[in-house]
Amino acid sequence: MIRFIKVEEALPLRSAVLQKGKDLNLCVNPEDLMPDSFHLGLFDEDNILQCVLTVHKTNHPKLPHEGYRLRGMATQPLARRKGYARELLNAAIEHIKSQLHGDYLWCIAREAAYPFYESMGFEFMSDEFQYKDAGKHKEMFIPFY
Repeated sequence: MIRFIKVEEALPLRSAVLQKGKDLNLCVNPEDLMPDSFHLGLFDEDNILQCVLTVHKTNHPKLPHEGYRLRGMATQPLARRKGYARELLNAAIEHIKSQLHGDYLWCIAREAAYPFYESMGFEFMSDEFQYKDAGKHKEMFIPFY
C-alpha cells in the first residue's frame, strides 16, 4: 500500500540506506518541511515501511516550466528487486501530473541508480560529478510535457 507519510517516518530508512546510519536529525533536507513538499511510503502486507521518497516543488535552472525535485528515495535492502521503488515512483509521478500539474520531475541520481531511472524514462542532463561524500552522480529528469 502506498500512502502519504510524514518526513519523520522516512528518516530511519533514509539514514540506513542513504546516509550510512547518520543521526536522524542529520538526514533532514531543508525542503522537507516546505508546504509544497510531499513524502510517500510503500508499506508491505505486514504494514512495514519498505520504500520512501520525497518530492518538493523546485524548478531546475536548465529546464523550463514548473518542476519538482525527487529526493531521499530509499528501499529496504531486503525489499529490493520487488518493484517497490518503481511502484512508488510511478505514484509520485502520477500525483505530480494529475494533482499538481507539474511539467517534469528531476533528481540527482547515484551512479548505482542510473539504470533504474533510465528504465523509468528519466534522461541525463549533466555530466557525471562527485557529490559530497556519496560517490558519482548525474542530474536526471523525466518530462511530462
